[in-house]
Amino acid sequence: MAIIIDEKTTVLVQGITGRTGEFATRLMVEYGTKVVAGVTPGRGGERVWGVPVYNTVKEAVKEHGPIDMSATFVPAPLVKSAAIEALEAGIKTLVMPVERVPLHDILEIIARAKEKGARIIGPGSLGIISPGKALCGWIGGAKELAREAFKPGHVGVISRSGGQVTTVSWTISRQGLGISTAVHTGTEVIVGTTAAEYLELFEKDPETDLVVLFGEIGGVMESEVAEVIKEGKYTKPLVVYIAGRTLPSGIRFSHASAIVQRRRDTAEIKEKALRDAGAYVVGKPQELALTAAKILRK
Repeated sequence: MAIIIDEKTTVLVQGITGRTGEFATRLMVEYGTKVVAGVTPGRGGERVWGVPVYNTVKEAVKEHGPIDMSATFVPAPLVKSAAIEALEAGIKTLVMPVERVPLHDILEIIARAKEKGARIIGPGSLGIISPGKALCGWIGGAKELAREAFKPGHVGVISRSGGQVTTVSWTISRQGLGISTAVHTGTEVIVGTTAAEYLELFEKDPETDLVVLFGEIGGVMESEVAEVIKEGKYTKPLVVYIAGRTLPSGIRFSHASAIVQRRRDTAEIKEKALRDAGAYVVGKPQELALTAAKILRK
């Protein structure tokens, strides 16, 4: 099995005729994702990599029936209107690759998604992949790399880094373990779905035996993970690496989500909380796959 996306998931691409939308559509189609429609206002009637284009999400849903997931490849100032359009059309999962979305727009999108019982992945997320089944976004970058880096298996991957979601998955696959689902949380200060929430989904997936988390300094996401474990909402093994722990005090690191940092958001404090909760915390990213292999082969 997998979480959130599989071979049956239907996907719509908003902004499909733009450069990034067209690029991602090709990746998804070639990988085998069921991309059923695209939307660009004023471009209805065209086709992109064999996918029909509509002027509105409502038109696409009317033609194809309920659609499970949308990828929003539109400029940051237009993300809010695109997201709300998709939510109003009944789409329950939105993958949002765009960065620098205004914070008040993010908050409004997340609030509307909660009202609709929908899930937001991102903003600033490369996307999500269930190897051998489907992907949404531009995770992997190319069909060949996606198939090489993400082998089917029983390890879930959550990463706050877009680049590391592929690297970590590749090292896990090289250990002969494979991936159930891998997801990039997103780079913004606030994201729609947190690592703790992904863990609860992996807990319910019978084919995920262990989860690997690539974390970062800044923010409270890893601290929330520790709380979820303590509360018994996640009981499977968890292997964690926190990036940025060796930087001098006061240095700003990486994405917007890691820049907002308080004393309790440091790597040391996060690592202690995770260890106290029972997670396996490693000191180097290359140790994530090695530790996962040792645990699963006991």
